[in-house]
Amino acid sequence: MLRSQKDLFALPPDLHYLNAAYLSPQLRAVEAAGVSAIRVLRDPTQVGAADFFDDSDHVRALFADLVGSPGSADRVALVPAASYGVETVAQNVTLGPGRSVVVLGGQFPSHVYPWRRLAAETGGEVRTVEAPAPLGAEGRGAGWSERLLDAIDADTAVIAVPHVHWADGTRFDLEAVGARAREVGAALVVDGTQSVGALPFDLDAIRPDALVCAGYKWLLGPAGTGTLYLGERFADGRPLEETWLGRAGSDDFSGLTDYADDYGPGAVRFDMGGRANGILLPMLIAGLQQLRAWGVGEVQATCAARADVIVDGARALGYAAEDAAWRAGHLFGLAPPPGIEADAVRRALAERNVAVSTRGGVVRVSPHVYNDGADVDALLGGLAAATGRGRAVAA
Repeated sequence: MLRSQKDLFALPPDLHYLNAAYLSPQLRAVEAAGVSAIRVLRDPTQVGAADFFDDSDHVRALFADLVGSPGSADRVALVPAASYGVETVAQNVTLGPGRSVVVLGGQFPSHVYPWRRLAAETGGEVRTVEAPAPLGAEGRGAGWSERLLDAIDADTAVIAVPHVHWADGTRFDLEAVGARAREVGAALVVDGTQSVGALPFDLDAIRPDALVCAGYKWLLGPAGTGTLYLGERFADGRPLEETWLGRAGSDDFSGLTDYADDYGPGAVRFDMGGRANGILLPMLIAGLQQLRAWGVGEVQATCAARADVIVDGARALGYAAEDAAWRAGHLFGLAPPPGIEADAVRRALAERNVAVSTRGGVVRVSPHVYNDGADVDALLGGLAAATGRGRAVAA
């Protein structure tokens, strides 16, 4: 476990923030990087041609290292949002009558809408794999993963899933899903927005055809940033935008009107327009560098230790949660006791300056390395108050 890293953030001292899945609080280093970058723009002569490329390539390298595949940096594109990345992939998928896209029940909308549109336009099908039982039921997590594998067959064109469910943190065995995808020739498209940066992701073991991550959650960067890894299946695909920076020779500013039909190397063709943002990229770099300093495994271990205490205390109060083997330590759901609404629990917590979210009828708790025992105590106290059972104290 890491000790509490609260001093690296500027959170209000009386706030118990257990809501990183909603929006990451800004690291002091990320804030400083943004302020410094803004100041540079006071004098545009300080911005040279290399600045249009160096920070972008630094992000690619840091992200590839984060997912355990440093040699894959050239396959990383820069995108403004997870939805942009998913749409990029969807535009390069062939679907048709009898072919399906497999998704999970209650999956985040930006990883569903593009597939619904594609299926409607081509006569394909979106096949939704629902959870086999309510949160907390015995064998639910294992059963959901089994259902997912069973839904993948010879007619499956795309498996579009997250590593952990955004609403309740249920984990899925992506190595098994990836192996099944390769058996049937389907594309595996993973939304890592709610996992990469907090839960180890082994790119070389899972072997996704695409992995997209928004930057403003577990990557600790600002909104408007994100990353899209694309494997060989999509290497020669068509980008959403025909950007000048995506073309071969774009580093020669004096020859930009010597129009090139060839794209730049690797995944550069898929970069968003305006990717060379001199303010946002330094901020994302600062976040990724801090993650590398901590280690993603250490982040997960720290969060999981907090999660175990929280889940044990919540269960004693009548709340239900997924089994440890099938939940993430950094994001997990608590189903309130019968007769108590999740929003009522959230309001009781808010009265104690405890920040969480409610998603899909459960209380979504998402700790990070800035949390400490006082945050856990405050959370359990609010959970107890919502049930009318007084104040609980963390073990």
